[in-house]
Amino acid sequence: MQKDDKSRPAPKKIFVLDTSVILYDHNAFENFQEHDVAIPIQVLEELDNMKSGNDTRNFEARSFIRLVDDISRKKLINEWHPLGKNKGNFKVIIDIKNTDTDAEAIFGSDKIDHRILNAALGLQQENTDKNVVLVSKDICLRLKAKALNIHAEDYETGKIKNVDELYSGKTVLNATDKQIAQLNRKNTLPGVDLELSKDIANHFFILEGKKGSVSAFYSSQTGMLEKVTEQPIFNIQPRNIEQAFAIHALLNPDIKLVTIQGNAGTGKTLLALAGALEQRRNYRQIFVTRPIVPLSNKDIGFLPGDVKSKIDPYMAPIWDNLKFIKDQFTEDEKMQAKLDELVTNDKISIAPLAFIRGRTLAKIFFIVDEAQNLTPHEIKTIISRAGENSKFVFTGDIYQIDTPYLDAESNGLSYLIDRAKGHPLYAHITLQKGERSELANLATELL
Repeated sequence: MQKDDKSRPAPKKIFVLDTSVILYDHNAFENFQEHDVAIPIQVLEELDNMKSGNDTRNFEARSFIRLVDDISRKKLINEWHPLGKNKGNFKVIIDIKNTDTDAEAIFGSDKIDHRILNAALGLQQENTDKNVVLVSKDICLRLKAKALNIHAEDYETGKIKNVDELYSGKTVLNATDKQIAQLNRKNTLPGVDLELSKDIANHFFILEGKKGSVSAFYSSQTGMLEKVTEQPIFNIQPRNIEQAFAIHALLNPDIKLVTIQGNAGTGKTLLALAGALEQRRNYRQIFVTRPIVPLSNKDIGFLPGDVKSKIDPYMAPIWDNLKFIKDQFTEDEKMQAKLDELVTNDKISIAPLAFIRGRTLAKIFFIVDEAQNLTPHEIKTIISRAGENSKFVFTGDIYQIDTPYLDAESNGLSYLIDRAKGHPLYAHITLQKGERSELANLATELL
């Protein structure tokens, strides 16, 4: 009897997706294998309100609406339609009345979320032979669903498995004093001497021996370890070895994609900006951007003033870093004037991400600050705009997220670090030590 139970296939599930999942990944409904997927009609209503605009969520809304239109064709979307081979069915749930439990009666009728819960409850009552699961990026909505005996879970596609084991970009390695001496003397050392595999692409090492240590970068293209020195860029001196690693990656012409992750005050944005300025002659333009997270749920379009006055509060940290770099040249008036000229002539352009759509990003040093506030799909969209001879740098702190429905495991920066590691065009370093000030370090360590 037990053997028959084990051999019996698990019952199919019906996954009910809410708006937050669609805005995170418009193609989400195709990622549930053989199980059925349903969308409450209220989700279409919310997406309809978001389809206009140039923000990423507007593109996600429009893309999903087109996909649903393609699925339905001349059919009615309130009936189940097959999604394809080895996949389940799809339909839009119309309001179902007379359910045993009414979410609007319990939580109130002022929110669309409660109507979405009712849609899931009705589907559960109609399909007693299947498990109905509400999928949402909204933690509170998932908790409400569970209070009503509805299974609920986060959308897992794009999430990394263990954020504590996220790729850091560096490894401490034991080496002989002879190997360390050779690296110090010749500045290179064959990776095979340390039994390094060529699969380990663009990785930083700290080689430790009995009499000393040395920092190195392993290039998968040459199969050699290269000594890393603490070189300044644009009068910015690295204050620790991780910063020296970051500078090495930023200046390496063979590396086209760099990520720098770290807590507040570790120097991520400053190093990226200084690295871009150091190489300004190699690029047509330096473009610095960051995602705009609306304050108090007010979109940028509703804030007073012209475009510059609207975006300046969001871009203030970038201007602060640029001013800090400028302050390093207090005795060089020509360089200070040069920096002002670069900004005036748009050689350095600072603008929100929404303003880059339609641009050709060829021969551009492109910096995306606060990349942890982007979704994996947004990261993919940005990198896919890369033209010839461009370099993309993403900086951020995966533990400091201001965007609703993202966390340390599901944000775009974590996703990029996890997926890109080992690629010959990519390098990453995690900055550990805060260098902003002793007071800032106190806040990070003790509070």
